[in-house]
Amino acid sequence: MTAAASIRTARREDAATILALIRELAEFENLLDQVRASEEDVLRDGFGPSPRFECLLAELDGQAVGFALFFHNYSTFEGRAGLYLEDIYISPAARSSGLGRAMMIRLAGIAAERGCARLDLWVLHWNPAREFYRKLGFGHMEDWLPYRLEGEVLTKLAGEDRS
Repeated sequence: MTAAASIRTARREDAATILALIRELAEFENLLDQVRASEEDVLRDGFGPSPRFECLLAELDGQAVGFALFFHNYSTFEGRAGLYLEDIYISPAARSSGLGRAMMIRLAGIAAERGCARLDLWVLHWNPAREFYRKLGFGHMEDWLPYRLEGEVLTKLAGEDRS
């Protein structure tokens, strides 16, 4: 990592920057049409009275060029919390600067400091970053398949609650 590169904890005043980087990530993944998050959402859920996520910003020459958004999960088998990395992104111009590795080192440090049992993430099957994660020591979990309930189906199932 160059001397002008740094990783820092995001602050409330970074909400617009975080959202811009989320949109940049979504564009990279060809999913920009799915971004519904607003600056108000970022402020409420990242910096409000009950934060639901934490965020690191990667900077190069004082300019934000990447982010890592994460939160705690919990392993019933381990009986300990873990960290779930929802998104990590480094802008194309800043790739190969060491910021991605520095971000992952910082996240591993946070997990270790907090006594977390693991650091989890998902990655799209076509994403070239898969090799980056493998080199860091992440293992691909072939036996576990992601499932999701969302939108109208989620609302419909929730409506069946008779308690």
